[in-house]
Amino acid sequence: MRTTDGIHDKAIGRKQNIPRERKKRITTRNNISKTMANLRFQAVASASKKKPLEVVAPIERPSEYYAKYVFTRAKMYKYLPSKVYEKMVDVIDNGTPLDRSIADAVAAGMKQWAEENGVTHYTHWFQPLTEGTAEKHDSFIEHDHKGGMIEEFEGKLLMQQEPDASSFPSGGIRATFEARGYSAWDPTSPVFIIDDTLCIPTVFISYTGEALDYKAPVLRALSAVNKAATSVAQYFYPDVKKVVSNLGWEQEYFLVDEELYAARPDLMMTGRTLMGHDSAKNQQMEDHYFGIIPERVAQFMRELEIAALELGIPCKTRHNEVAPNQFEVAPIFEETNLAIDHNMLLMSLMKRVARKHGFRCLLHEKPFAGINGSGKHNNWSLSTDTGVLLHGPGKTPMDNLRFAVFVVETLMGVYKHNGLLKASIMSATNAHRLGANEAPPAIISSFLGKQVSDLLEALEKSDSTDVFNLAGKQAMKLDSPVIPELMIDNTDRNRTSPFAFTGNRFEFRAVGSEANCASAMIVLNTAVAEALTNFKTRVDALIEKGEEKYEAIVKVLREDIVTCKPIHFDGNGYSDEWVVEAEKRGLDIEKSCPKIFDRYLDPESVKMFETMDVMKEYELKARNEVKWDTYTKKIQIEARVLGDLSLNHIIPTVTRYQSELVENVENMYKIFDKAEVEVLTKRNKDIIREIAQRIEKIEAGVAELVDNRKIANKIESEREKAIAYHDTVAPLMESIRYEIDKLELLVSDELWTLPKYRELLFIR
Repeated sequence: MRTTDGIHDKAIGRKQNIPRERKKRITTRNNISKTMANLRFQAVASASKKKPLEVVAPIERPSEYYAKYVFTRAKMYKYLPSKVYEKMVDVIDNGTPLDRSIADAVAAGMKQWAEENGVTHYTHWFQPLTEGTAEKHDSFIEHDHKGGMIEEFEGKLLMQQEPDASSFPSGGIRATFEARGYSAWDPTSPVFIIDDTLCIPTVFISYTGEALDYKAPVLRALSAVNKAATSVAQYFYPDVKKVVSNLGWEQEYFLVDEELYAARPDLMMTGRTLMGHDSAKNQQMEDHYFGIIPERVAQFMRELEIAALELGIPCKTRHNEVAPNQFEVAPIFEETNLAIDHNMLLMSLMKRVARKHGFRCLLHEKPFAGINGSGKHNNWSLSTDTGVLLHGPGKTPMDNLRFAVFVVETLMGVYKHNGLLKASIMSATNAHRLGANEAPPAIISSFLGKQVSDLLEALEKSDSTDVFNLAGKQAMKLDSPVIPELMIDNTDRNRTSPFAFTGNRFEFRAVGSEANCASAMIVLNTAVAEALTNFKTRVDALIEKGEEKYEAIVKVLREDIVTCKPIHFDGNGYSDEWVVEAEKRGLDIEKSCPKIFDRYLDPESVKMFETMDVMKEYELKARNEVKWDTYTKKIQIEARVLGDLSLNHIIPTVTRYQSELVENVENMYKIFDKAEVEVLTKRNKDIIREIAQRIEKIEAGVAELVDNRKIANKIESEREKAIAYHDTVAPLMESIRYEIDKLELLVSDELWTLPKYRELLFIR
């Protein structure tokens, strides 16, 4: 039988002979355990005493300091020559190619404004495939060739840089030894100031022009949906010249006291707790959402909001979320490219401001098991330059026919590429949350609500003559109640739907909290662009054959309503029955994260991206290499941290407690007779035995974990390696965690080294 640290055989109480070196290791481990336990209680004591950090708000109203540190149009008008200003506006509004001849004038104006705000450095701010943002700061100073320095910022520095790109994922486009990669200014996203640095939003491309970031394909996708949606919108509104993609994200996050965070190596290294038993109370009472915002958190929110508004991020909503110590911030919707930039900027702001207030901001999708994780709901819609919200119902039958067209064609894009849309939001971190009765994107479906569902059903089942009557070639009269006046958002919402219609927009609920919104927006906008393009092609073909325009629109619309029916689901997306039904409907039900990435390389996906001029096949292949590699590394790091904590934190702690119990049992034999001792020590012996058994399982599990990693690491294919980590490494981590979480309930609280869930979640 396995023996424990020593003193008695766990089953029969025999004295053991333990080698001196092992005794030394045991003593060392126990000392470490004591130190860590002390660290935990020190952290708890310190966190419990912290007071809110008072935030002094600006004396101006928010409208006055909004975009204070952003090079807005008003500032461009002030600091740029009038002709240069007009060209910049044309570039921003109409997508006109940027004339390099104005670069020096723009740079001079930016520099003047920046220097007036104390800026000394500049950086190209870009979004590589690491999910975060990247920057390398350079100062304005240059030699004056007279033994001194001058400050310069030329147009060429604004337009393009060549940062050392070797540290960023290349995806196979560049050889690993090549550092070449170029960042190029995106003039449609305004320049801003952080501390003493002028930040210039840029795309990041290879020296041969391939996209190495998220922004470049986003801009291409937005161009594609603008072109496709404009051509369809002109059926109804001939004066439309541009369609804009809108995005309003909702950012969920957790706050954990900084000292408690520092006492949890798993949080520090992976962003989530790799172990930890539920506390007696988590979110069962659901009293946090509607509760008063905790004082320390309220001050954090206040400062975050001020900083965000100064950077032009239109934060509007702040509130508690369902889980304890979970919160949310959300802005007014914006143009999609700008909204993505603002979300990435806000996430970095959140981390900075949180530390100032003695918190750590957790953006991991599932930092705590057993309670809600964090998402980033993407509220998406299309609008025209004339002010028409294309996904919004109107006051007239004509407006509502337009509404039906854009809703249905969005559903067509989502239906055709439902697996790809799922792949766009999938990651090693979001996989912990998805399907956990919070967001069910293991299957993409769309909730429409009763009113919209009834409208589409009526359109499907009626014939053309019931839907419209022609009143001359220039006008149309829609008399049928099939397309009545619709009320905005008069139906219940469905939180189990990953892609829900919410009155005048679609809410993509499956996006992860630490993700770049660009990933989902690239796929969604491109898929809808393809659907709208296909719709117009078929409508125009009917018109060429002699059919009236609106009759052709309704005929094609009716076909598409039938085609995309499988994606429409208003029921409970969490139910087991839905999985069976979804498979019958032909929807993608794959749950393995590495395998879901395959959807990027499906022939229909490649065709869509290439036809819409968003990405080439080799760019998609390269990105998938990055996705698989990132997945592997995330699981690899978690496995290493879990192994370390198991062997160097948990086992020493439980062994120390076990030794105390063994000593207690031993002393009982000195006081009572054998028969009585057997009764009195039964519970302690059972615990000693259970501890030994669980330690054995943990050690065996860690050894197997290491062995499986070694095997997986030898696999050359990034895809197969990621699948191996998913299939053979990740499940072992869950089994090890199960044993540790059980031990947490057994071991004396005063000895447990890691802050517990009750402390992490309820100390604010």
